[in-house]
Amino acid sequence: MKIALAQLNYHIGNFEANEKKIIEAIQEAKNQKAELVVFSELAICGYPPRDFLEFDDFILQCEKAIARIASTCKGIHAIIGSPIKTNSLKGKKLYNAALLLNEGKILSTYHKSLLPTYDIFDENRYFEKGEHATCIVVNGVKIALTICEDLWNIDGSFLYQNSPMDSLIKENPELMINIAASPFSYNQQEHRRKVFNHNINQFQLPLLYVNHIGAQTELIFDGNSCAINNKGEYHKQLKAFEEELSYVETNDIFKSEPYISRTKFQKIESALVLGIQDYFKKLNFTKATLGLSGGIDSALTLVLAVKALGAKNITPILMPSQFSSDHSIDDSIELCKSLGCNYFSINIETIYNEFQKQLNPLFAGTSFDITEENIQSRIRGTLLMAYTNKFNAILLNTSNKSELAVGYGTLYGDMSGGISVLGDLYKTEVFELSKHINKKSEVIPWNIITKPPSAELRPNQKDSDSLPEYEDLDRILKLYIEGSLSPSNIIEQGNNAELVQKTIKMVNINEYKRHQAPPILRISDKAFGMGRKMPIVGKYLS
Repeated sequence: MKIALAQLNYHIGNFEANEKKIIEAIQEAKNQKAELVVFSELAICGYPPRDFLEFDDFILQCEKAIARIASTCKGIHAIIGSPIKTNSLKGKKLYNAALLLNEGKILSTYHKSLLPTYDIFDENRYFEKGEHATCIVVNGVKIALTICEDLWNIDGSFLYQNSPMDSLIKENPELMINIAASPFSYNQQEHRRKVFNHNINQFQLPLLYVNHIGAQTELIFDGNSCAINNKGEYHKQLKAFEEELSYVETNDIFKSEPYISRTKFQKIESALVLGIQDYFKKLNFTKATLGLSGGIDSALTLVLAVKALGAKNITPILMPSQFSSDHSIDDSIELCKSLGCNYFSINIETIYNEFQKQLNPLFAGTSFDITEENIQSRIRGTLLMAYTNKFNAILLNTSNKSELAVGYGTLYGDMSGGISVLGDLYKTEVFELSKHINKKSEVIPWNIITKPPSAELRPNQKDSDSLPEYEDLDRILKLYIEGSLSPSNIIEQGNNAELVQKTIKMVNINEYKRHQAPPILRISDKAFGMGRKMPIVGKYLS
């Protein structure tokens, strides 16, 4: 049987665009004589629809789209993901379903059995879990159809008591198909490979896997859909971060091709570019701005934004003060010229002095401290937001994960923005990604990469005046944030006890700041935002 794998970029709630894309793929698959075309999880409405699912009209729009798509499935079958009603008085009102369409009808329906409710996932909030899984049949071929998490109950992570494949295998299927909405992290492809191998080894069946690509605010989907034979060899691997319609002949699936894996920073670069691109496209914005300081964070953000949106759509704004070094200004101008960006420069010294003048009666008898530093940052934030309002642009936030973790940032100042580009990259990873981008040629001036980081909010300031060296800080942060280790566990691994206690205290007391940060493009297994839910006023480990 010839099967088309449709790896597409959907837009949550944009039924017209999603439907058009799906129907075009069906028509193309028919033209190529495919007998079955497979789309991803919740393709009808996009993933994750979140509380849109609570609107009756949203589900009605899903049903209407399914009916119109089914009417085009003449001479071809389609498997597609959609929410559907349970029609039960008990439990949740919806199933997360995979539908088999043909000749204008829904021939079979599969309900997702394992509903992830951890980290970024909250499916148990909306869906009833499926029971009594049965295989589907397409042109005489019996298929064990599952949805994403249904395959993830493997050795070492038994989150569920039962798995649908344990029931499906009893019907002697010839093939496994898994439709998914599996978000990207730089480790996720290897996680998936382990899951695929486990299921193939256990059930001795080939597997077809179809995933989303595209970004939905914080979540980025990398695609990497594939066909794997019953020996665990990759027969076909679709592109990462790109739409693709690819074909598999089940009679040829025993043939294999080399497994493609890219480096950590190749993947991260592609993910962040796609994340920026889709955020703007799906919000119907084209213009962006950012504050360009001469530091590595804003420089890297600008480079990624230019790759995503084009130089003509980005307007960096330089906002030097009396504390800014000449080389920071020069480095910023050099970067803008090399990228082809038009930039503006606004010296904030006069504005800052006026703030001081107005605050003098209130601040009489006090000395310069973090208050005056934050005033400068908030002046810059106000100027940047004024530009976005006037020119219908989005401000790109340039804070990194290390800064967000310990609160080294100013609310309503440098923490302002519509989307955080680097908020899931530790400072050491910012350096590594910048060096990766500079591998072929000097895109980011090397002086920006090699000079000591500084906020330049007071004379001769360096980040190391307030923070530990980033190598030490990031090591502790990873163990605490990604590893969920206690202070004693982190200290046992050879880290300085005083530094560990200080770092974790800074992380915990700055939760209120992170709750007010912009959405963060997620590239790790544990990003700040929707996947890390901590109390703001909690005492534990503080």
